Amino acid sequence: MRAALEAALAGAGVDAAFVLAGIGSLSVARLRLAGAKEPVELRGDLEILTLAGSLSVDGAHLHMALADAQGRVTGGHVAPGCVVRTTAEILLALLPEHHFSRLPDAATGFPELAIRPRTTRD
Repeated sequence: MRAALEAALAGAGVDAAFVLAGIGSLSVARLRLAGAKEPVELRGDLEILTLAGSLSVDGAHLHMALADAQGRVTGGHVAPGCVVRTTAEILLALLPEHHFSRLPDAATGFPELAIRPRTTRD
């Protein structure tokens, strides 16, 4: 799923987009939980309750909440490897006049979202 969203951004010829909403189902979910260094993998019939985030030329930054077949909810940072089970309805807002990238931030230690106007050389 994540790779498909990154491919959609590249295919649209833009450098910036937001995932406004997402619902659907997964058979495999890979989420990095709060404070964890590595993602966990969930398998089974999983419902996407929410999906939101940004897409940039440096990749996706997405968060998702899922429910399993017993209604237990798990959420976190979307890692590569999520597999759509039946469908995923994802609303993207393409921002052709903007350029999103990720730049190192000394305060957080993470690459953080950098937003600027798109130029003709982007």
